[in-house]
Amino acid sequence: MSLTVLTHPLIQHKLTLLRDKETGVKIFRELVSEIAMLMCYEATRHLPLREEIVQTPVAESRSSVVAGKKMALVPILRAGLGMVDGMVSLVPTAKVAHIGIYRDPETLKPVVYYCKLPHDIQERDCFILDPMLATGGSASTAISYLKEAGARHITLLCILSAPPGVEKIQKEHPEVDLITCAIDSHLNDHGYIVPGLGDAGDRIFGTK
Repeated sequence: MSLTVLTHPLIQHKLTLLRDKETGVKIFRELVSEIAMLMCYEATRHLPLREEIVQTPVAESRSSVVAGKKMALVPILRAGLGMVDGMVSLVPTAKVAHIGIYRDPETLKPVVYYCKLPHDIQERDCFILDPMLATGGSASTAISYLKEAGARHITLLCILSAPPGVEKIQKEHPEVDLITCAIDSHLNDHGYIVPGLGDAGDRIFGTK
């Protein structure tokens, strides 16, 4: 597994604002979108290019364009929705899938309750979006579900991660690339990332 921790100053600055408990819903939502856009820049670094000839106002130019690569953004409901707009702003042709996962109160295991994927998911580069990688249960389940649907190239984008989640993805899905902006210290007794930023879904949608 390729693990990339993004240390760009703009990302780290925005991440600090995200962590601040005084940051309100509007700004928090905007920051999540902006960070996702910056993460998209890194996640698409290896897209193949092909050459095209275009006519500039001055002369003919041999230039590069993305070589018809198909992409699918797969936010994990609900917090992952906050990252979609930032990604789509850079890749407007990407299809947006959705996958909903909850934790069974008795078994404590993740359960997929909703999934809507493009019919050609096996032909697309899939980018799973989830702001927080805590235990890794939901992310691992989403990856397994995509694999069963035929997805062959999967990248996981998480704004914040914790060591247990990183280790789980490395162990269960070693071929999946993980891109994150920070790996925090640990999880507390309630499964929250420490120091973290609280519940990302509640802070994005103002439901706390």
